[in-house]
Order: sequence, then C-alpha cells, then structure tokens
Amino acid sequence: MTISEGTRDQLQELVARYPRPRSALMPMLHLMQSLEDEVTPEGISACAEMAGVSPAEATAVASFYTMYKRRPVGKHHIGVCVNTLCGLLGGDAVYEALSERLGVGHDQPTSDGDFWLERIECQAACTHAPVMTVDWEYMDDVTPSSAVDVIDRLQRGETVHSTRGPVIRGFRATEHTLAFPEDGLAAEGTPVDDKMLAGLRIAKERGMSAPAAGQEG
Repeated sequence: MTISEGTRDQLQELVARYPRPRSALMPMLHLMQSLEDEVTPEGISACAEMAGVSPAEATAVASFYTMYKRRPVGKHHIGVCVNTLCGLLGGDAVYEALSERLGVGHDQPTSDGDFWLERIECQAACTHAPVMTVDWEYMDDVTPSSAVDVIDRLQRGETVHSTRGPVIRGFRATEHTLAFPEDGLAAEGTPVDDKMLAGLRIAKERGMSAPAAGQEG
C-alpha cells in the first residue's frame, strides 16, 4: 500500500503530540491498522520514519503487542477473556461456542472477512466476568448463547451496543480512536456501574479507608 500524503499528515499530527517522536509509535501503528486493516511492512516503515527509529525497532513493537495484526482482521475483532476469573466463570465455554459458530480458532479470521477471533489472557474487567470484547468494546457477563447472539446480530447488520461504551462501529473505527481518542464518544454508555462500585460503597458504609502512603502494615 502506498502511503498517501494525507496519511503522512496524520502521522505527523500524532508525532506533534509528544515531546519525543518515538513516543508516537504505538498510536501511529494503530492509525495504520485503521487504514489498512493490518500492520503492513509499508505501514511499519512509514511509522519508523516518522518516529525516528529503525524499521527493525518499529517491527519489534508491532510484533510484541498482540493488538497489532499482521494479517487483515476484517469487519469485527472478537476477543474472549479466558484468564483465571473469566475461565472459572465460563470464558472457555464462551470461546468454544464462538469458535464453533465462526468456524475458526485462535487469532484467525473467518473466510468471509467479517470476524477475527482471539483468546485473550485478560480484558481487565474481572467484575463482569466472563467478558468478551467486540472491536475492543466490552460485552459483560456473557454466556455462550448471548455471545453467539451478538455475532448473529452483527452478521445481520443490526445495531449492537456495547455494555459500557458506544455502539459497535467496526474494527477500523475503533483502531482510529486508539490513535486519535477525541472521537466524541467518551460519554456514551455507562462506564462505571453499581456492580463495579460495590466494594467502594461497602468501604464507605463501614468507615474503611486505605492507609496513608508510607504507613502500610
């Protein structure tokens, strides 16, 4: 893919946000992924040039972090947490149901290019385990059947809302947000709910507080 001048302008805009150009490397890789549906060698080279690092250094970053894909992802990325708490509460069963429904395994795209399925070690949402994400937006407290229902609805072209965020827009749109977070959607959904605040509420009711810094133990 030829890197257009418009894309180079966006890369430069990201570089300008940081005191050191190399600090913009990860947002730049997300931008390229939003445009190309994957991180290509050409995209890596363009990011490396803008960040002032070698292509090898940029490739090391793109290959280390699993959010960067080296093959086309497709319309939607589906991530299923299978780490300890999600696994105990049914994460593996959710993954197996989705794998059967989509006909693919871990880190694989469907033949029609609609979905990419991934087993994820942690989604940082244990309160609502088991959790899956669609284009990195949370679907909380899922079951095998509810997870498959999300796939069915997306495949039919229906509007699907995430549990604690905006409507599902597609993988490329979310990747663009990871590069440029000011998408106007920060207030969409309910990012923090009563279940997540239960511990804080109980602590306040019991007059509990954390020890001051340096006074632990």
